[in-house]
Amino acid sequence: MPHGATVERGGRSFVEICQGGWDHHTNLHKGLIDRCESIDRPTAALLADLAQRGLLDETLVLFGSEFGRLPTSQGQDGRDHNITGYSMFLTGAGVKRGFSYGGTDDYGIKAVEGRMHTNDLHATILALMGLDHEKLTYRYAGRDFRLTNVAGEVNKEIFA
Repeated sequence: MPHGATVERGGRSFVEICQGGWDHHTNLHKGLIDRCESIDRPTAALLADLAQRGLLDETLVLFGSEFGRLPTSQGQDGRDHNITGYSMFLTGAGVKRGFSYGGTDDYGIKAVEGRMHTNDLHATILALMGLDHEKLTYRYAGRDFRLTNVAGEVNKEIFA
């Protein structure tokens, strides 16, 4: 069943689509061309379909990865992991449209403005989905636990 139909009929507020093969420690040039070609049109089609059906306002779309890539080469044709500065995009479900938040230094090595901790990102995503991350706290063995590691601030600056 097409993703839009699943969202439309199932009443879901999110869709998860995962694609591997992005770990380009070698063959960066060919690997990026192949990966980008495989997601560019389907991603655009998904967003257009959600918008056309009026579902983009209710559906959170997050496009990201486990971390970014350093702007320097690793070996002849690869890039190593970068945990200090990387991009992702969010759209739909209450996210401000046409808005860019944060930025890296001139070399793309580390975030220098609008830095957001992973706990803050998770708290913000949960808020966009209508959940209060602080209410997801549970006590176990004398300690409080929650998805945002008993931390996290909702970043309302990205809200529409």
